[in-house]
Amino acid sequence: MLRRPKPTDSESDLLREQERFLASGSQSAVNVVRRPDKRRGEKTGDDSEETQETQRDVVTIADLPDELPSLTPAPPKKSRFKKGRVRFENEDPEELLDRHDTHISAVLSRIVERDTSAIPVSFPAFTSTAFPKVLHRSTAEKQAAVPGGRKSIFARQIAAQNAKLGRGDSKNDPKISSPQAFGSSHVVPGSVLVSGQGLGPDSAVETLRIHQENQARLQGMSQSEILEERQKLLAQLDPRLVDFVRSRKDQKTSSVPSTLQGEVCTDQPVTESKAPEPHSTDPKLDSQEVTMDADEEDEAEPVIQPPITEKELPVKPQKEWLHMDKLEPEKLEWTRDLPAPRRQSTKKSMQARFDFSGTVIPPTEDLPTHLGLHHHGEEPELAGYSLQELFLLSRSQLTQQRSLALNTLAHILSKARAGEYSSSLKGNVQISLLDAGLLFLLRFALDDSVEGVMSAGVHALRALLVSPDDEECLDNTFPWLLGMAAFPLLPSTQDEADEDDEGLDESMKETAKEKEDRKPDHDVARLDVVKGLLKMQLLQRLRYILEVVRPAPHVVLDVLEILIRIARHSTSAATQILDCPRLMEIVMSEFLPCSWTPPTSPSPLSLYGLPISMAVKLLRVLGGAGRHACARILNSLGGRERLSRLLAAEPSELLLEPGEAIRCSTEALRLWAVAASYGQACDLYTDLYSVLVKALQAAHKPNAPSEPLLVLELHRVKALLVLLTQVTHTAGCHQELQSSLLNSQGTESLPPPPVTWSHVTGLQATLTGLLKGCVRALDDPGQRASTLTLLPSYLIYMGVFYSQLSMQNSFQPVQCLLELESLTSEVLLPLISHQAIRSTVESLRSYSVICNPVLSAPGLEVVPSLPSLGCFRLKTNPNLVGPSSPLPLCTALFYLLDILTTNHRSLTKKFSSIVLSDSVLAYLRSCVGAMPSVSHASAWLLRHEHLLLYLLLRLALRLVPVDPEVAKHASLFHQVALALLSWLLPGSEYLAHELLSTIIFNHELLPEGGSGGPEAATLAELKLQEKSTPLSGLGPLLRDSLAHLPSIRGCYLTHLAHLEPAVLSSRNRHLGRNPWLSSQLLPELSGPSLPSDWPFLPLIILYERTGVSEGGGLQMNSLPSGSLQSVTHCLQWLLLLESWREQVLKPVPPVAKLARLACVFLCSSDLFLERPVQELTWALFRGLTRPPSLQALNLGTPPPGLASFHDLYSALLAQYEAVSFGDTLFGCFVLLPLQRRYSATMRLAVFGEHVGILRSLGVSLEQLPIPLENFTSPPEDSLPLLRLYFRALVTGALRRSWCPVLYVVAVAHLNAFMFSQDEAPQEVEATRRSLLRKTYYLTDEVLRSHLLLYFLPEQHSQLGFSTYEQLPPIRARRLHSVVGTEEGSDGDR
Repeated sequence: MLRRPKPTDSESDLLREQERFLASGSQSAVNVVRRPDKRRGEKTGDDSEETQETQRDVVTIADLPDELPSLTPAPPKKSRFKKGRVRFENEDPEELLDRHDTHISAVLSRIVERDTSAIPVSFPAFTSTAFPKVLHRSTAEKQAAVPGGRKSIFARQIAAQNAKLGRGDSKNDPKISSPQAFGSSHVVPGSVLVSGQGLGPDSAVETLRIHQENQARLQGMSQSEILEERQKLLAQLDPRLVDFVRSRKDQKTSSVPSTLQGEVCTDQPVTESKAPEPHSTDPKLDSQEVTMDADEEDEAEPVIQPPITEKELPVKPQKEWLHMDKLEPEKLEWTRDLPAPRRQSTKKSMQARFDFSGTVIPPTEDLPTHLGLHHHGEEPELAGYSLQELFLLSRSQLTQQRSLALNTLAHILSKARAGEYSSSLKGNVQISLLDAGLLFLLRFALDDSVEGVMSAGVHALRALLVSPDDEECLDNTFPWLLGMAAFPLLPSTQDEADEDDEGLDESMKETAKEKEDRKPDHDVARLDVVKGLLKMQLLQRLRYILEVVRPAPHVVLDVLEILIRIARHSTSAATQILDCPRLMEIVMSEFLPCSWTPPTSPSPLSLYGLPISMAVKLLRVLGGAGRHACARILNSLGGRERLSRLLAAEPSELLLEPGEAIRCSTEALRLWAVAASYGQACDLYTDLYSVLVKALQAAHKPNAPSEPLLVLELHRVKALLVLLTQVTHTAGCHQELQSSLLNSQGTESLPPPPVTWSHVTGLQATLTGLLKGCVRALDDPGQRASTLTLLPSYLIYMGVFYSQLSMQNSFQPVQCLLELESLTSEVLLPLISHQAIRSTVESLRSYSVICNPVLSAPGLEVVPSLPSLGCFRLKTNPNLVGPSSPLPLCTALFYLLDILTTNHRSLTKKFSSIVLSDSVLAYLRSCVGAMPSVSHASAWLLRHEHLLLYLLLRLALRLVPVDPEVAKHASLFHQVALALLSWLLPGSEYLAHELLSTIIFNHELLPEGGSGGPEAATLAELKLQEKSTPLSGLGPLLRDSLAHLPSIRGCYLTHLAHLEPAVLSSRNRHLGRNPWLSSQLLPELSGPSLPSDWPFLPLIILYERTGVSEGGGLQMNSLPSGSLQSVTHCLQWLLLLESWREQVLKPVPPVAKLARLACVFLCSSDLFLERPVQELTWALFRGLTRPPSLQALNLGTPPPGLASFHDLYSALLAQYEAVSFGDTLFGCFVLLPLQRRYSATMRLAVFGEHVGILRSLGVSLEQLPIPLENFTSPPEDSLPLLRLYFRALVTGALRRSWCPVLYVVAVAHLNAFMFSQDEAPQEVEATRRSLLRKTYYLTDEVLRSHLLLYFLPEQHSQLGFSTYEQLPPIRARRLHSVVGTEEGSDGDR
């Protein structure tokens, strides 16, 4: 017989017993059975052995699920027992298997015997039933049948058990139940919170016992104790748990009907019925609790509404209805009434909802459902549509829904562009919509086959692109001086560097157009919306809409406005409009016909076959894009015939609606004025001369303010004056072109225009009479407003006439002077002294864009890819372009005064009163310190104000020599001129050239040079005089700089010669040289024409030519000729500005000034050694090291144009090592960045990579213009740098005789570090002790004494610091604790 294994058996014993068992052939007590795997198709029974014998390699896939996916849409089966097991998503199956492993080794390893010695042993009670309890089928058959169909035996047993425990069927018990169902059963009273689940078979009894025990405890407590315990519980429990308990109680109590509650109450004992409830103790407490709950609801999740009951159903289900025997409440929730809007989202940001007009609906507003704003979305109780829902609705299959969504988006875009959402919504609505793909959505809508959806798409696209306020402002500024010009609405995007082009030859690199064509539509539209639309073939689709669809009038107007906005984008976009096949032909033939039938109603059903003012405006904007585009419109498209047709008759004779007729006539005059600005269409002037004179003579006819068409009539008169002004400009150029044609000798030259000066000579007398009539009309309050509107146009024409008159062969000087004197006495002087004009000038400061930063700051509604003028802000701000704006009148007045004083200088002094007025001087003082921001929203107005300031300064410059009172303010005029020079925008290069030539370097505008200014500067510098200063003081340097002002001017004009093409183009526009003008579109707005640091320009240009190259060394061995003079003049001008015009260089940060001055050392090996350069650089460096400037010097921010200051400093160190020769000035530049408050990387560069410069950096402490405390305080905390300090001192690389400044710095920081007893990490403390121990054992007694006995820095002492006579006790103890000897007292030797 085989024996059982014993614990004492060894492994050999077990193997021996195993062999005996196998030899006996006995049957084993345990059989190993392998469970079949149905997924692998394994067989059971006898096949298991065969399977084990033929095992094959199995390839497993990591992401293959354990179960096959369901192939049917039926819901997966759920296990009642699986719900009780907690499984985590990232739980490892292998760990789970090990946790539940039932192997014998796992069982034996976990056996822990319990001590049962003290527990009595009793036999189990005898029962008549078997264990476990046997389940008989007869018992299951007797269970009550549960309604709802046949069920299995197991399901009926579970239902019976649930019924016994007081629970309903978890699956078949419907949530929607009638009250009668509760009347047939009896519910045992008890706790509504504790269910007793998990307490065993007697859970109901146990639950009742717990409930009664709680009731008994409550009866034994007073009301105050109950409230106290309740507050403790609420304070300790999680608020979410409290809300869950309350909601559970509410659901339990609401599910019991009142009749049943009455039965329960009658069955309860009397003592229990009198027990105080914790929620009904005090009415005041109840009210506080409700308020608190309401406040908590704002933060917590929304309260779940009770399930819908059968009574709440709007339609009662009938028995004969198919599949309605069981009601599914979750599918019927939508039939109940909408709940009131929750307060949940009032304290937090939520998704904005809009009504059909684009208005934001507040989240708490309860709107009626008949408005159609409620829908079955995520929040059905809230009215309105979110942007996401509108996007979804716009792709609906229903035409009405698509149209509704697109129209709503159009309203939202219009309101967003107008800034109506800036106070109610976070972020930019337009940017959000564009990022979501609005552009492609609208483009798809244009391709819709349904006309209504297509029209809604056109309307939404117009709302996105077109700003009516911007167009109105541009139309209002058209008659201003140079108002015809405009900036292209191009996004100011930076060119993205293309890695593919790096290293390629210039001829092999792709052009900008090729790169743009290669980009997908999305990338192009993300940077530029208009370019993206053009790339999506928008023009071809608009042409199809106009040509084939022939939509309603409002759609036609929307299409024309879209085309106008595209034409304002750039010359390229305007050219694409003209090149689009049949697009402009359709516009000309259908909307600008030469003959038409009068419309039968003011609002015709179709605009086809009628002239439209918007179509004429489109031609005008296209013509402004360039002279070639204008010539195509006039000649190829038949624009000349349309001009003759619209202008030959009076507006009342055009057989159109009166307002539209005047608008067509006005736009025709503007189109002609644009053409005349290029010298084109001037032959029509002789043909229509009588019509123009007749209209001009009728301009003085008084118009009643109540006349409805007064504003349109005024616009027409101003357009007429603009046309006559441009024709006069062109006629003034006839003689010059005729002379150049005769002298060309066969070379190509411009042909002279068909209009000559004799054609416009007769206009001067008529306009002079009209101007005098305007002066008289200012006294009439009824005509004052319209007169002030027309007055600028009259003044501009008179200035243009006299500016061109002096260049004609027929010019008679005496007669011209008499006319100017008459004009001054009869018109200008009364005009200047009139109260209306004085009021206009006084309001100049309040209407100024320069003086009011709010007007120039870009708004929150700016879309970088779709720039606009932001004119909607003018509705709340002063009307800068309206009739009350002082800009057009003041600009026109000063323009005429400039022309008049140029031709007749003796009249200059008569106009000093306007320059000396308090309002003008206050306006100029406000401009000095202003820093207006440049953007598309401000540039269109800033350029007009720049022109006004330029003309005002021109008049002041002429008054300074002749009027002592005006000369007192010469310094103010010079400061304004310097500020204006850095503000001028692209297109104003001619003004910059004139300022540099006449005003900036004018000695008369620097009164400090003649009133003891240099001597005062010398006296002020006496306190700062050190050994490092040059032999000549600051006063002689300033006096010498003043003497070289003409040479300085020539130097800067020479270095700005690269702007000559831009200056010539700008001159043609400002001087009215129309035949040479190429376009009315200004250059792209990329910032001011000159950088703010333009005074450093000669230094920068010289460094770029000859400075340090990337590989080290100079790019050129010798300086170009004249470099020394250029650098000297540049430094002289900088010294003048820093001394007397410091305000001008405030926009340049001090770190940029330091970087620019460093070019003196980097551009040459010996330029800084020249005496004039040395003296001027010393003076400028002392200005940089003054306490206020030194405090503002931040080397952490990279200077403009450099990646970091550290790169520049590295080049400076290399240059110092190579060519400095120990120069003191160069050494001060090297020492400046080594101050303690700057980055340690620059100090590490000196003591690590360039330690050799310590041998030649011999700047003495007296020569150092920077306080020594800036280098020694606070103590250094960089361990690598401190180790480098110590190494340089010990090795002798740093000596006091070689580099006294850095010697003091190193000694001070090492002393503070070694004797510091502040708490520090272990590494720092170990370094302290190591350095102190090494210092103590130094053999150099002088260095040892300096390091141990250093006290405080003293810049004017011989050593540069003071020392202790002997170590203080605390330091001596520190030294003793480190070196472990009493020899610490020897340190005072």
